[in-house]
Amino acid sequence: MELLNAAIVLANFIVVPALSYGSQLALGALGVTLIYSVFRFADFAHGDTMSIATMMAIFVTWWLQAQGVGIAPLPIGLLAIPVAAVGTGILLLVIDRLVYRHYRRARAPLITFVIVSVGVMLMLNGLTRFIIGPGEQRFADGARFIISASEFKQLTGLREGLAIKTTQVITFATAWAFMAFLFWFLKFTRTGTAIRAFSDNEELALLSGISPKRVVTICWLLVALSATIAGTLYGLDKVYKPFNYFQLLLPIFAAAVVGGMGSPTGAVLGGYLIAFSEIAITYAYKRVAGYLLPESWQPEGLLQLLFTDYKFAVSFGILVVVLIFRPTGLIRGHPG
Repeated sequence: MELLNAAIVLANFIVVPALSYGSQLALGALGVTLIYSVFRFADFAHGDTMSIATMMAIFVTWWLQAQGVGIAPLPIGLLAIPVAAVGTGILLLVIDRLVYRHYRRARAPLITFVIVSVGVMLMLNGLTRFIIGPGEQRFADGARFIISASEFKQLTGLREGLAIKTTQVITFATAWAFMAFLFWFLKFTRTGTAIRAFSDNEELALLSGISPKRVVTICWLLVALSATIAGTLYGLDKVYKPFNYFQLLLPIFAAAVVGGMGSPTGAVLGGYLIAFSEIAITYAYKRVAGYLLPESWQPEGLLQLLFTDYKFAVSFGILVVVLIFRPTGLIRGHPG
């Protein structure tokens, strides 16, 4: 029984949150991977792309709530995702036409694209803060829990309760649905094949009759959909605050690099690896030890390797180690 209680504690505070957070990082890393695969640069504006996409979803959610629309027990924010994705797609295509396309035609070095993406990041960050403000915005509604800790205790008779939020299940299910769609799209459609061919060898793809404009457009639309789903699910699961999405950029890039920059499969694996690492290393294991160790061996401290304030340091540390010892990541980058 004590062992089971310890397992419930770990599931409640590590496994379930990491599966949800890892799904969000995987979606964000997929967007970064798509951009790197097609355009060959690291997009530092992706976190703020997620932020402005979520802001659009919030406005649509508020409008639907004002109209009395509800899909309880699910949050209305799910209905806002398609509208916000369209708005984000239009925004990214405008940015590409006004900014990135000029540097592609000039065949600018990659460092130029990185610097330009930082400029786009600052622009989007300022625009988002100007429109919705820098403070927290909560827009989740519907049922909060699928099962609460107290309900779990009553059902099982255990001392520890397992709480599973509705947004956590929605995040996991929606993320895997989108990832399945993206893998199918890249593998089994003509457009997906064109994107992979363009990524492998741009000159050869052009000689084969592949339209670069079409590849660029579809790529940005996929990035917009990925960013909108990731950002909105993150905001529903936690809270929306523009600065939080700027902070997400480091773990998202760490996930993409650890998995293998340019590999969608690697992005997914990297997302979950980073999420589990951040949460497991910053969790205090004192309660778990209380169930597993004799009373005379009980620790006085929290048994916490790092405080939660330093969780992003875990991402940074993993990123540095991978870049030093395995710069290609877990899976060598390929958009298929």
